[in-house]
Amino acid sequence: MLTIDASPDGATLTFKPDGRFDGKIHREFQDAFGLRAKPASHYVVDFGRTDYIDSSGLGMLLKLRAHAGLDKTKVRLVNCSPEIKKILAIANFHSLFTVA
Repeated sequence: MLTIDASPDGATLTFKPDGRFDGKIHREFQDAFGLRAKPASHYVVDFGRTDYIDSSGLGMLLKLRAHAGLDKTKVRLVNCSPEIKKILAIANFHSLFTVA
């Protein structure tokens, strides 16, 4: 399951995956940012309710980053568990995203 919240001004789009961040939510995740009439200027993926991420989840993050304009738009990964931080570190995602 995926919850999507937009700030009142639409500048920030926050994704909150629940449970697993994997291929089962790929379409929902991609549609959430790809089908918006106006792109956000900040993206946040809140992993506070996420206990698992796999390679397809990492791929979804890369697609979000590409959509956001690579280094032009902030993409933050927040509330990462130690396990998710470890996976992100192994994949060297700390060099691509702000991880907290």
